[in-house]
Order: sequence, then C-alpha cells, then structure tokens
Amino acid sequence: VERGITVFDTARVYGDNEKIIGEWMERKKLREKVVGISKGCHPNADRNRVTPFDLTSDLFDSLARLRTSYIDLYLLHRDDRTVAVEPLMDTLHEHVEAGRIRACGVSNWRHDRIALANEYARSRGQTELVVSSPHFSLARQFGEPWGPGSETITGPENQAARDWYRQTGMMITPYSSLGRGLFSGRIDRESYREVADEVCRGAYCHEENFVRLDRARELASRRGVEVAQIALAYLLNVPQRVYPVVNMNSAAELDLNIDALKIKLSRDELQWLNLERDAP
Repeated sequence: VERGITVFDTARVYGDNEKIIGEWMERKKLREKVVGISKGCHPNADRNRVTPFDLTSDLFDSLARLRTSYIDLYLLHRDDRTVAVEPLMDTLHEHVEAGRIRACGVSNWRHDRIALANEYARSRGQTELVVSSPHFSLARQFGEPWGPGSETITGPENQAARDWYRQTGMMITPYSSLGRGLFSGRIDRESYREVADEVCRGAYCHEENFVRLDRARELASRRGVEVAQIALAYLLNVPQRVYPVVNMNSAAELDLNIDALKIKLSRDELQWLNLERDAP
C-alpha cells in the first residue's frame, strides 16, 4: 500500500488468504482504501459447483472471512458450460443490487460464454461482467495446469479470443502472468526439473517457451532490466487491456514489478518475444 499497490487478489480456495487479508484490512483500517478481489464457484472433489446456490454460499463465506459487507470485484472462479448463463447473471445482479458486490467478472471462462452472458445482462438492464481472468502471459500454456477448464488465451489457436478482448476492451486480469515462475529469473532449461513446481513443469516448461525465455533474457540484458520485468512489460504493452496478477517474495521484487510499468516495448519487440518474427 505504501508503494501504491491497492488491489489484492484473493479467493475462497486460497487457504487462509481471505482471512489474513480481512484481518489486515480491519487492523489497519484500510477497507475503503483498497480494492478486494475474491472468487467463488470453484469445483471440489464431488461436483463442479457453478450454480446460483454455490455462488451465494461462497460469497457469504468470503464476506465473513474478509470481515466486510461488500467485495469490490467478485469473480466466478470456474465455468460449467452445461449450466445456463442466465441464472448465474441473475444471481450476480441480485448481489450487486444488495450492495454485496461492487462489480463482477469471471475466471477461466471462454470469451464466447462471456459475450453470451453480457448479451443477456444488457437485454435485462442488469449488471454486466467487466473483468475476465484467463491465463495470459508470454509463456504459451500447454495443457490444463489446474485441471479441466483451465482457460488460456495464448497460442495461435486462441487468436480469436485475443481479437475479441482487443475489440471489446474487456479488462483481463491474467493468472500465471510470469508462466508460474518460468520468467522469474530462477528457472532455465538445465534446472527446471529441480527448481520449477509441478504446475510450471507441466504447463509451461516446454521448448517453445524456453526459446521465449532466451529472447526475454537477451532483451533484458540490452535494456538493463530483469527477465521478469520484460515478461510483465510484454503484457502491459499488448493491444489488449491487461492488468497482470503478480506475486513477489520480497519488497525488492515488488519494486521490480512496479518498475516494469515504465518499460515500453515496440510492436516488433512484442512479436519477436512471442516468436512471431525472427528479429526484434
């Protein structure tokens, strides 16, 4: 907060995260000075849980743990394409009208489902989805790191999704914005089996991404910055409206993340980093 960071990303399934953030906001009297993001409707071992009932139940649980009467931005953590969007949007609108949610969005939803949900909301004069949180980063996502429904908008097969986000201006708050640590500066071809966790190894530690990592290192060396800053700058300079979700292990890493906001990348550099051209 002292460094100007006022948005905090939480979720019902992130262990004690909501409880810790709630206690901190209350103790520091910061509730009106920060923006809290939380999420519900995550599947469990028994069922998918993307229903109006689970949405309401998870929301009230999150409100209690966060010690607040409202959540600034509430996301449906996963999707279930067998569930119609209409009752979900009706329920979100009900909670917005009651003041429990200030704005709403989704995580791991395909862009066509988002478009369908917002078309319904507009037809009813209801609250629309304003944020989407798929995976998006310089690293192309291979497979589904968090199980079925781990949506990404990377790779040539998702060009239509990226075009839709660019055309609509829908805000993207991507997860794994550093490729689950691939672009942290601590992982390379030689060490990834020992250094990277299982999710990173399975979803992002592929040769195509290691070539991107090579190029990010080269550009970082030329610019006199860190690899992680180039990876963040990539997201901050693409034509989509992106606000990366990032983590850090120290105040020094936080300062590096903030400084990445100052790095401007040209269209040629963006394409080179993403293997779309041979020279920057």
